[in-house]
Amino acid sequence: MKLEQNIGIIGCGNLGVSIANGLLKNGVVEAPQLWVSKRKPESLDHLKDQGVHVSSSNVELIQNCQLIVVALKPYTILDELEKHQELFKGGEHCVISVATGIDLVNIQKATGQEVTVFRAMPNTGADVGTSLTCISTSDSESKHVSNVQKLFGAIGETVVIGEELMNAATVLGACGIAYVLRFMRAMIQGGVQIGFDAETASKVVAQTVKGAAELIIQNKKHPEEEIDKVTTPKGCTIAGLNEMEHNGFSSSLIKGITTSFNEIE
Repeated sequence: MKLEQNIGIIGCGNLGVSIANGLLKNGVVEAPQLWVSKRKPESLDHLKDQGVHVSSSNVELIQNCQLIVVALKPYTILDELEKHQELFKGGEHCVISVATGIDLVNIQKATGQEVTVFRAMPNTGADVGTSLTCISTSDSESKHVSNVQKLFGAIGETVVIGEELMNAATVLGACGIAYVLRFMRAMIQGGVQIGFDAETASKVVAQTVKGAAELIIQNKKHPEEEIDKVTTPKGCTIAGLNEMEHNGFSSSLIKGITTSFNEIE
């Protein structure tokens, strides 16, 4: 379903480009509805060539857009929003921050009390349309909720959560990509040790991980139920799993997740 509003992306870096590409690819907006800004916009010429408005001016973007994604670094976002506060209009603008650790209260203060604000936490799966974006707002009855879901739905799946879970969402959903990739790297290394060349091992591991994820997504079962299907008595699978657990596989992953969470707080 198409959005009628103009969409703006302030600080259109890698994530912003992924969002823009998803919106265009899935027909959520037409190119003339999309405005993107970056300090050095030359790297966005490929979007400009498609008819997207590309600029180094955030003023122009705010004046022409209703839904505004702010993809700036956490240490710059509030100053930038406050600098342009007089441009934001309550009832017209909706501001969505993807900055880690900046809460809704402070975003609201920076934009003005009448502006609807959201936090969203996509992950780098956005680049291939498979992000999981967690969304939170202080106004769950806002008319903008469905539009924000449509916007991020262009780059994957969305889930609306309470703001108290946004730090946890950052760790599990955004940092989680790195955890899975590190696990995959270790599997590839193991594959090479048992005889595969690196390229073949990478292909086998990537497809295996994709298959495992789809089993959980489509069958909607706990991972342990799917594990039971491939572990036979005295088999090689259970032997390998037990060896991993003896060496702290699950506990080290859990500790890594909680350490990342504590670092945000």
